[in-house]
Amino acid sequence: MIELGVEKFQSLKEFKNEKVAVGLKPCLLFAGELFDHNHEYKRLQNLLVDMFHREPATSVRLQGLEHVIMVTAVESNIYFRSYKMLLKKSGTRTPRIELEEIGPSIDFKLRRTKLASMDLFKLASKKPKELKAKKVKNISRDKLGSKHGQIHIPKQNIRTIQTRKMKGLKKSATEKKEARKRKAGTTTEATKRPKYSEENV
Repeated sequence: MIELGVEKFQSLKEFKNEKVAVGLKPCLLFAGELFDHNHEYKRLQNLLVDMFHREPATSVRLQGLEHVIMVTAVESNIYFRSYKMLLKKSGTRTPRIELEEIGPSIDFKLRRTKLASMDLFKLASKKPKELKAKKVKNISRDKLGSKHGQIHIPKQNIRTIQTRKMKGLKKSATEKKEARKRKAGTTTEATKRPKYSEENV
């Protein structure tokens, strides 16, 4: 549990400018050393990320980044600001970015806190095995959905491979049978051939 006291508040209506579209995923920014070194501020950052976090984004389109939420921690004060990102021409391929405050604007004061122990926090933050993505190495899919794999085989020395006892190189039962028939046919033909002697000649 974290209690925040509101010292100053400005609503959306007090900012007379154009707002961002509904449903846009905000870009969260945290500034201040307290978020890195203070245990209570770390937990507050974790709560704010959980609050504004939506579906995970695998790719980001620059034109889709319009909403920025910035939280700054200075001493015991926490400043919550909301901005609209404006892309301006810069003369290069990279646009110049300007931030325009759109509200709400809130100044917080950190008051009472009652946090769980680290063991309990780790247990609550543990991700189930069912939700963990399985690692797939050297496998990709093309635009048609076909799966492509890449196999890495080290260089083999063919001279040292023992082929005498390999099952893959052994003859099957039918091949052995045909070989015996061919061998028997050649022996019978050899016995049936007439023997020529000097008297017959």
